[in-house]
Amino acid sequence: MKRVLCIVLDSVGCGNAPDASSYGDAGADTLGHLYQRIPGFRLPALESLGLAELLHLERTVEILPNASFAKLTEKSAGKDTTTGHWELMGCALEQPFATYESFPAELVDELAARGGVEFLGNFAASGTEILEQLGAEHLASGKPILYTSADSVLQIAAHEEIFGLERLWDLCKTARSLLDEKGIRIGRVIARPFLGSGPGDFQRTGNRHDYSLMPGETVLNQLQRAGAQTIGVGKISDIFAGSGVSDSYPTKSNAEGMAAIEKLWSAKQTRDQLIFANLVDFDSLFGHRRNPAGYAQCLVEFDAWLSRFLPKISADDLVILTADHGNDPYAPGTDHTREQVPLLVLNADRPIHDGDFACVSRLIAQRLIPGAN
Repeated sequence: MKRVLCIVLDSVGCGNAPDASSYGDAGADTLGHLYQRIPGFRLPALESLGLAELLHLERTVEILPNASFAKLTEKSAGKDTTTGHWELMGCALEQPFATYESFPAELVDELAARGGVEFLGNFAASGTEILEQLGAEHLASGKPILYTSADSVLQIAAHEEIFGLERLWDLCKTARSLLDEKGIRIGRVIARPFLGSGPGDFQRTGNRHDYSLMPGETVLNQLQRAGAQTIGVGKISDIFAGSGVSDSYPTKSNAEGMAAIEKLWSAKQTRDQLIFANLVDFDSLFGHRRNPAGYAQCLVEFDAWLSRFLPKISADDLVILTADHGNDPYAPGTDHTREQVPLLVLNADRPIHDGDFACVSRLIAQRLIPGAN
């Protein structure tokens, strides 16, 4: 039986894409800037897979003999999680998702009527900023907070205890259904629960849920038809609206995600298997909050885990590490950055080369789908 592990390091880009200036991201370089500006910053386990060579840095560790590496450039328009993950799995977007500065009044009114609520907000903002602006009013009024960002997202924030977690999730499901009914191509509806008693005390919790647009055909669907098991770790099932995902293990942090990977890796296999994981803390906790020191430490912690995990990989296992977009903590603003992403592979079936994000889907198919090329 064959086994593939694909880990997406959410937002860990490696230099601005050729069209980055069209997105306002000229010069963005998530990994490059961390290496340049954080004294003593090194990632020896990732560098043993070729990261230093990929970034044109001085080599401090030997590259593993079964490692190969490349840079991937996104073909789809956009720089969001859904677009990146879909293309990684072979579903490139010919038409970009819809984005808004604020949502049309008729859409908001219908969602409010269906959900039995009134909304605060309805403008573009970062998640932490909008809680400081409107969190106190939400506590006083009970009205959920509606907002968006530069990405194709409709986000609703509400206090877990005062508004209710299940109620928030149901409201977001209603929003997803409404958008789909109207043919509005917003990539994700995101439930953003939080706790706290007032400004300065508000904290988003790990009970977030993403409700994605249904993707087109992906390698996940192809794997299922070929009889392989497809396991999502983290928000993978949410990103693909459950399509092509046999089993899902949601997580609230990188630590939970890495623990889930280890547990799945040690479990007995009964058929060919893809474990597809997203580790989100780089992006959600440090990239959007423009916290370079936190971002670097988060990478160091992952790298330490990876160094312990690498010996558990056999020569028959295919392991892929990549990313879905950038989020340079040194860039202006709080949004994702349009970047190329690293592709680090152990035990590839053939030499890998720079290409589009869908290179990942082809590597997986070559290993797990008979006759794929």
